[in-house]
Amino acid sequence: MKNIEIYLVRHGETEWNRAGRMQGTQDSPLTEKGQQQTLKMGECLARLLNGAGEIPMLSSPLGRTRQTAANICQAMGRDFQTCQFDDLLREIDLGDWEGLNFAEIDQRFPGERAARDRDKWNYTAHSGESYKLMEDRIRQWFLNWFPGAISTKPLIVISHGGTGRILRGLYTGLGQAETLTLDQPQDVVFRLSDGEIERINVND
Repeated sequence: MKNIEIYLVRHGETEWNRAGRMQGTQDSPLTEKGQQQTLKMGECLARLLNGAGEIPMLSSPLGRTRQTAANICQAMGRDFQTCQFDDLLREIDLGDWEGLNFAEIDQRFPGERAARDRDKWNYTAHSGESYKLMEDRIRQWFLNWFPGAISTKPLIVISHGGTGRILRGLYTGLGQAETLTLDQPQDVVFRLSDGEIERINVND
């Protein structure tokens, strides 16, 4: 994947992020902090890519990533209509856990969080999906967008915490355990290039 160059960001902070609720495929709006984070992401990308109006921008279709993409476009001075959406970039489906905090999960599904901790990669929440299934989905995304692992131009990708972990793990060839230890910041641009990942703090 050395010929692939991706600028990867996670959506800004949401109300459910702040409240400690599991989001998955559900949505809550960006907080004021989240709005500011996404505008700074756009300013950072504009500096890094010299405006980047012609560089493809691809986003998860969920509401919080759409909000993030709109703010990034605003900060970059580009038309939001140029952003494309790909369902393969959506967040992991947490099934019946979505919208709940840890205490509520433990009350409704006793012992299930412990079961997930024992095998987080393969565990599937009620009516949800596992990290293994999500890895298959992101692997397909790579094949769709970079057939033969070849790219002629950079790509801006706006996605989620879990999805970003898998995407970075696949890009660098990490194992399951290492992938799950990757952090999920909301104030960073990850530059994936030449087989390496550079972390760029948008507040610098």
